[in-house]
Amino acid sequence: MGAGGRMSDPTTKDEQKKNPLQRVPYAKPPFTLGDIKKAIPPHCFERSVSRSFSYVVYDLVIVFLLYYIATSYFHLLPSPYCYLAWPIYWAVQGCVCTGIWVIAHECGHHAFSDYQWLDDTVGLILHSALLVPYFSWKYSHRRHHSNTGSLERDEVFVPKPKSRVSWYSKYLNNPLGRVITLVVTLTLGWPLYLLFNVSGRPYNRFACHFDPYGPIYNDRERLQIFISDAGIIAAVCVLYRVALVKGLAWLVCVYGVPLLIVNGFLVLITFLQHTHPSLPHYDSSEWDWLRGALATVDRDYGVLNKVFHNITDTHVTHHLFSTMPHYHAMEATKAIKPILGQYYQFDGTPFYKAMWREAKECLYVEPDESTPDKGVFWYKNKF
Repeated sequence: MGAGGRMSDPTTKDEQKKNPLQRVPYAKPPFTLGDIKKAIPPHCFERSVSRSFSYVVYDLVIVFLLYYIATSYFHLLPSPYCYLAWPIYWAVQGCVCTGIWVIAHECGHHAFSDYQWLDDTVGLILHSALLVPYFSWKYSHRRHHSNTGSLERDEVFVPKPKSRVSWYSKYLNNPLGRVITLVVTLTLGWPLYLLFNVSGRPYNRFACHFDPYGPIYNDRERLQIFISDAGIIAAVCVLYRVALVKGLAWLVCVYGVPLLIVNGFLVLITFLQHTHPSLPHYDSSEWDWLRGALATVDRDYGVLNKVFHNITDTHVTHHLFSTMPHYHAMEATKAIKPILGQYYQFDGTPFYKAMWREAKECLYVEPDESTPDKGVFWYKNKF
């Protein structure tokens, strides 16, 4: 079918801002990846060791300052203020550590420096400190980037067609059910994904990010999965020794709760980047890499955009050029918008409102009955 019959109606920029839920085009784009790359200033692809490390140092300094303030002064506060100070510490420390998580994620994409060994060393240390199996996630995440938007081969937050939705889903399609679903997803979603591949691509046997011989990995990758596991074991041993010295309650307050915040934001950011009423998913009859990469959305987290190193509002660019360092992604995003046109999707809805809306509207995917393009799937919520 010709592309003309499959394009969304043209809108002005103001109309696009007013209606972020309008479906993006799903025809094969009239531009190529090369066309997009030509629009980006060449320096945006340059990686600087010193600049990349400056963000690591900056984040770690803030982490240690917050730690010092919490452990040195909170116990001196009068009782009511002490109970207020700890939640503030948890929220701020969790957000800053999410930024560290993003830098380690960038290492996995070889966007930290020109040296793969340096990227992997930094990424392994930072991710292990956050109990993330660096190489294990690096390889599964790379496959996510290679298969974004594919119903058969994408690796994370793969939506199900209506026929495969769990029987109990319709009983959760109400305000209380959505609260329960969101709480479980944000608190347990990340460890459940790592341990049991929950919300991931289905495999023909049990898949676990900690299993070097699992179906997620090939023979060339297995040794590095062992290294990832060793990194997690080392981190757990350190935490165990700290708990023996300081006590479990101290460890939970200083490290455990901020880690929960990190895990929650990680799941939320990924969920909102790939779950939106305007975005299509494709089966094998329609999917191609460029259309899949464009089936993502940039979001606005306010001041947290900078704290999270702009992984939130430059995600489209990241999926097109994943080796680009985050500190050039904003400039690149501005450069490619005129090329992408309606294929670029941005939703400025506050993330907490978007989280609720997507949990309500995006329950499963189905092709439109009125279109012959049965390989293009859209989010729906009617049971």
